[in-house]
Amino acid sequence: MSIKFPLKKGSKTIINAWASYDWANSVFFLVITSTIFPIYYSSLFVETNTVSVFNNEINYTSLISYITALAFTVIVFISPILSGIADFIGNKKRFMKFFVYLGSFSCIGLYWLDINSLKMGLVFYFFGLIGAWGSLVYYNSYLPDIAFPEQHDRTSAKGFAFGYIGSVILLLINLSMVMYPNFYGIEGSYEEATIKAMKYSFITVGLWWSFFSQYSFYYLPEGNSNSKKFRKDIIWNGYLELKKVWNQLKEDLNLLRYLRAFFVYSIALQTVMLIAAYFGESEISWDSERAKTLGLIISILLIQIVAIFGAIMTTIASEKYGNIATLIAINLIWALVCVYAFFIKAPFQFYIAAGLVGIVMGGMQSLSRSTYSKIIPNTLNTTSFFSFYDVTEKIAIVIGMTTFGIITQFSGGMRNSIFMFFVLFVTAAFLLRKVYTSNK
Repeated sequence: MSIKFPLKKGSKTIINAWASYDWANSVFFLVITSTIFPIYYSSLFVETNTVSVFNNEINYTSLISYITALAFTVIVFISPILSGIADFIGNKKRFMKFFVYLGSFSCIGLYWLDINSLKMGLVFYFFGLIGAWGSLVYYNSYLPDIAFPEQHDRTSAKGFAFGYIGSVILLLINLSMVMYPNFYGIEGSYEEATIKAMKYSFITVGLWWSFFSQYSFYYLPEGNSNSKKFRKDIIWNGYLELKKVWNQLKEDLNLLRYLRAFFVYSIALQTVMLIAAYFGESEISWDSERAKTLGLIISILLIQIVAIFGAIMTTIASEKYGNIATLIAINLIWALVCVYAFFIKAPFQFYIAAGLVGIVMGGMQSLSRSTYSKIIPNTLNTTSFFSFYDVTEKIAIVIGMTTFGIITQFSGGMRNSIFMFFVLFVTAAFLLRKVYTSNK
């Protein structure tokens, strides 16, 4: 069901409805990709840290990296097709719903993941990633449709702030389930009950995501129809639109320069966000398994809470110093965090790193999206430009996760990959120097 009357662009109601999807969707990234799933997944490999795949022994962290890279490869391929169809029929909300329900049902399916059903569980994880990131293609493309350019920074930041708050609330609930399972009536020994609580948390993510998306679905418009295109081109229209965007980049050097820098730092940023919990699990010296579980969850919670303030601080900085100057500063801060992270081994040091990451993580994501929305040319066909943006980000993730998996597999540890992240952030800061926006 959707609202029967259109809401004015820039109105508080439609902006809040758009931002509320972050509240619904961000629980996947926090609970599944960042905290409880990595801890649960790692607990399956107590006796061995390798998995036999096609008669080859692969490190379990490398395996999850390759699965993640494969999921993003699929997203890169299907997103332009679906975006093209959505543009043609003028109903991108329908496609957004498809990915939301695919992802939420996949989260529920993770309940059945164990060492004996590893393949099935990883398939659910695979489709969960596709659902989460596929929905963001359409969600991000709504930003120019529901807000005016001068509202983009604050609207984008509001979305991330909603996401951090909502996801933290659910993670706190899940954390209490994991730490005090008997309170929730979860029976068995403490270790058994803790594992069950983690599995129940996957179900809560799926239900939360699906339920809270309904508010956004009710108020968001269907989309802009572009029915002038021939029906015979409907399937490949997305790729044709991407090609048009690519051709426009040859004439819009400023947009091209921004996307180059965005691509470079996205390789590092997205990979760090996806592997942070695995790094803490394997590279930090914890006193016990319980201390490790609690410590990792607290660390990610710290990142989320600090990220709320980081996003606000970034918005204020961008208004004073400009989007590009702020992005350059954030990239350089990230580079310094990488240097620090290379040497940490103790839990306390990991907490400090988590706080530093939180300051720059949320602001960078929010400002990247709003900066892009300001740089793209005025057009009704925002889905194509944001599809190009998302494809750029997904290819970066594929490269980042694949490279990380290879480095981990052949170097015997995750720490050596940090040098790669440092180089990428410094390079991106240099590339951003030649980009400009309307606000400085």
